[in-house]
Amino acid sequence: MLLIVWHSRTGASRALAEAAAGGAARQARLVGAAEALPEHFLAARGYLFACPENLATMSGLMKEMFDRCYYPLLGQIEGRAYASMIAAGSDGHGAQAQLDRIVTGWRLRRVAPPLIANLRAQSADEIAAPKVVPSSLLAEAAELGAAMASGLEQRIF
Repeated sequence: MLLIVWHSRTGASRALAEAAAGGAARQARLVGAAEALPEHFLAARGYLFACPENLATMSGLMKEMFDRCYYPLLGQIEGRAYASMIAAGSDGHGAQAQLDRIVTGWRLRRVAPPLIANLRAQSADEIAAPKVVPSSLLAEAAELGAAMASGLEQRIF
């Protein structure tokens, strides 16, 4: 099973997570970061993380999920597959780097390049506004979900 953990303030990360879950079909479990528990991670064979970049880092609620789950899972999920999707206004690489540093401690294995959805929100109003993710990016998210689910099912990773 593929666990998709997401957090979103303006809808972009949620849309990416839902598209990935659609691509993975019955092989995915979609869980909000606030509800994610160590038991969810233990029950899954791979992970897809989706969150926004806020002030050049991952969103606070996604970071809180890692804070809450990190030590209970330490040494228990090593080698499992992961990938990530970042919704960004201009860059996304800060949040991506932070996420990669955290999961290094879990010794997860990245199995796909990061999907960074740069939505080019620059003004305060654009940043706070609900987001509409272009269909091309939603298609990429669905492909990522499908590829991860297939790789897990075939035990490629």
